[in-house]
Amino acid sequence: MAESDEVIEQTKQWINDVVVGCNFCPFASNVLKQKTAYYAVERSSEIDVALNALLTELKRLDDEESIETSFLIFPNSFEKFDDYLDLVEAAEDLLAENDYEGVYQLASFHPLYLFEGATEKDAANYTNRSIYPMLHLLRETSIDKALESYKDPGKIPENNIDFARKKGLLYMKMLRDACM
Repeated sequence: MAESDEVIEQTKQWINDVVVGCNFCPFASNVLKQKTAYYAVERSSEIDVALNALLTELKRLDDEESIETSFLIFPNSFEKFDDYLDLVEAAEDLLAENDYEGVYQLASFHPLYLFEGATEKDAANYTNRSIYPMLHLLRETSIDKALESYKDPGKIPENNIDFARKKGLLYMKMLRDACM
């Protein structure tokens, strides 16, 4: 079992090499340069514990304006994608119940991420395939501000899918796996 510091370093490498390196998120590079991302590791596989950890991260973002984004990483939990989707659904409900809709956005990443309607061998899945299951919290105001200065932000997902498919399944898997 990897130590929390190792899990965080591997996650940072994945963000740098895959997310930034493939330009899946054109705004991530700036967050990395400014060191405004926070990383938390939760080892419990209990959904209630995971949701409490998510609440802790929401409160951290409320209290610490210098943090732009938070990654809640589950290195030993929610390995099955369906179990992870249950967590994501519960996390979305938690945001709504606590009046965080429109304040924070939840992005999801998982080692077995599978877009609806896609096959497991579609390289496009690697735009959201991380090294560990994780929930990513982003400030809505920061997203809105970043999108104002980005030409045609609606094309970001399409560009990501095209990039991943052009690189191919083997390349995308090797790139991601090299971060572990």
